[in-house]
Amino acid sequence: MKRILLMVFRNIILVPFMWCRLCYHASHTEKYTEKQQYDLLKFIVLRANKGGNVRIITHGVENIPQENGFMFFPNHQGLYDVLAILEACPKPFSVVAKKDIGNIPFLKQVFACMKAYLLDRENIRQAMQVIMDVSNEVKNGRNYLIFAEGTRSKNGNKIGEFKGGSFKSATKAKCPIVPVALIDSFKPFDTNTINKVSVQVHFLKPLYYEEYKNMKTTEIAALVQEKIQNTIEENVK
Repeated sequence: MKRILLMVFRNIILVPFMWCRLCYHASHTEKYTEKQQYDLLKFIVLRANKGGNVRIITHGVENIPQENGFMFFPNHQGLYDVLAILEACPKPFSVVAKKDIGNIPFLKQVFACMKAYLLDRENIRQAMQVIMDVSNEVKNGRNYLIFAEGTRSKNGNKIGEFKGGSFKSATKAKCPIVPVALIDSFKPFDTNTINKVSVQVHFLKPLYYEEYKNMKTTEIAALVQEKIQNTIEENVK
């Protein structure tokens, strides 16, 4: 909370204008292209990070597929994760997130601009429909992000178990799977401090369909988890 207040205070002149613009974009998504929405979000996140003493250190941008229609699978450390990847990633993407997170002010507007899917894990039919919808959109060239742990680890840089079901949209779309290792992404919003903090975003080499087509989703999940865990262990201080 302290850092959010700092972000607001240091951008106090811009905040009313940008908040109104964000809410308008979120309520009128049909008026804007995906790139226009993404450019707005990146501008807001860049200003917020600068004001909030948050530095994003990006590695492996060259690993992001040149062609659209891929999926990011990062570890899940906190509420800040999507914002970190937003600054780091040059290409627009959308998100599959838990329904309750979609009710948090600011994140609600961000997800609306991204045309994100909000998943109700108690509703199996809705979850299956989301898998099909995301798969179809990825086939048509949209990029998506899914947290395969299902929920925040709440253990800092220790990651939880990746769930095989999270990869069903990717396998149905036969798209590149891009593991993303987040380091210290829990610190901006999940620690009660305004000290300077650096968040590392590592885009790892993608897995292409030919590499995983004969694997079970649980095997894919274990492989992606291992790659991310190894990256964290190699880079955490």
